[in-house]
Amino acid sequence: MRNKETARLRAAWIPQARGDVLEIGIGSGLNLPFYSSQVNRVFGVDPSLELQQMAKKRAGTQVDLEFLSQSAEQALPLPDASIDSIIMTWTLCSIPKPDEALHQMRRVLKEDGQLIFIEHGRSHESRVMAWQDRLTPAWRIIAGGCHLNRKVDDLISAAGFSITKLNTFYIAGPRPMTYTYQGLAQLA
Repeated sequence: MRNKETARLRAAWIPQARGDVLEIGIGSGLNLPFYSSQVNRVFGVDPSLELQQMAKKRAGTQVDLEFLSQSAEQALPLPDASIDSIIMTWTLCSIPKPDEALHQMRRVLKEDGQLIFIEHGRSHESRVMAWQDRLTPAWRIIAGGCHLNRKVDDLISAAGFSITKLNTFYIAGPRPMTYTYQGLAQLA
């Protein structure tokens, strides 16, 4: 997920984060350069120690970064209502139990906090949906558990969030893999 178009999307959405931030699936830290001075601290969730090392290098001294070495659906070691912003970019597709991960996000988000998301998932076009359903079983095996056919907005809403802004579109590439959801959500 490192190309000109995804960098453009990160540059448009990540600077909206403020305060204490929880980044789900921080990976190699591709979002870190886009955080503004409005961010106090970033808690990065990722089970991969190798990716954490890459993120640490990318962060340098610009971001106060603490890693949570776990999967997103495990109980987060953060107090209830302690996070101002949650960032989730191209990660919900590969979380084994997305409803449990979203429940944890909801638990730690402050009442006036926001969930900022850029995800790929289920298209609105029936022909693309059919291909997503056909490809997902094999794609999950070769792409680290990634599901092409998760309906991101429904998952977020079902977890008790209210989506306040939502844009959907295709980014460049094969349509079954590139239907994109971007937006903001708050506690419902």
